[in-house]
Amino acid sequence: MKIVFFGTPDFAVPTLEKLLNNSEFEVLAVVTQPDKRRERGNKLTPSPVKTFAATHNLPVWQPQRVKKNTETLTQLKQSDADVFVVVAYGQILSQKILNIPKLGCINLHGSILPKYRGAAPIQWCLYNGEKETGITTMLMDAGMDTGAMLLKATTSIGLLENAQDLSERLAVIGADLLVETLLKLERKEVEAVPQDNSEATYAPLIEKQDYGLDWSKTAVQLHNQIRGFYPNCTATFRNKPLKITASAPLGFTDGYELPAELEKITHKLPNLSTLSGSPGEVVSIIKGIGAIAQTGEGFLLLREVQLAGKRPQSGWDFVNGSRLTVGEVFGNGS
Repeated sequence: MKIVFFGTPDFAVPTLEKLLNNSEFEVLAVVTQPDKRRERGNKLTPSPVKTFAATHNLPVWQPQRVKKNTETLTQLKQSDADVFVVVAYGQILSQKILNIPKLGCINLHGSILPKYRGAAPIQWCLYNGEKETGITTMLMDAGMDTGAMLLKATTSIGLLENAQDLSERLAVIGADLLVETLLKLERKEVEAVPQDNSEATYAPLIEKQDYGLDWSKTAVQLHNQIRGFYPNCTATFRNKPLKITASAPLGFTDGYELPAELEKITHKLPNLSTLSGSPGEVVSIIKGIGAIAQTGEGFLLLREVQLAGKRPQSGWDFVNGSRLTVGEVFGNGS
């Protein structure tokens, strides 16, 4: 099966690797986003997919706008591909492009469709406290993740799992599912099932304002925001920005298996019923672990933080380095 692969971030690399390692497939070329300037040094940096493709001597096409690029459109038509595989490419494909390959365009999406259509399904499912998610393969149409579904794979979500952790796991699950989908599609062993649009939910791009922490929220809501939008959620500490990159809502499992990291420290935790404070206030400090802050409802353990201009540090190193004391108050982020 001859394939043109469309993809950009790390999430797409395991699928490309699986395709290259399977003798049933021939990857003709890779389409990825143009190189971007990164903050440090402002150097042009290739996408993870481009970097991986280069190590395998694959042709790489990087149109600024694939729908409008005459050269790329000509290359796609001349490729004589059986299928286009699309994994987190980052541009919308026109109907003209969707019509080119013989078997259509197959997309790998990081949710159980029709839930969480859109650009950030993994982040928003964590933000909303979902306990299960998965991967869907679908035949693409001109809509935003609205195409008929082919195969699905589901997985449970751990209480302390963040967007990066979950993305890495789903990328591997998705790579296997995509290979299975292509083989079944070629053998006509899979049937496309239309999505029920009445059950659709959306996962839009994350905006800067989504990162600000509001201590009047519950501990569970704050924890889900921190892990969902990892590593960018911010509070303030002594009137300066403070990223909180790992947390745990204390006294809460609600259907989750107690993570080993929390189980290890339960004997060190104070009696939560004896603690109280205003939202954002440090109500206890656990030696060797970190600070516990009051929220609008419940308590949040700060497992890892990052001061402006510094590297991430454990909650306990932060306590020691800042000489944090019970009664200090973290402010809301913006």
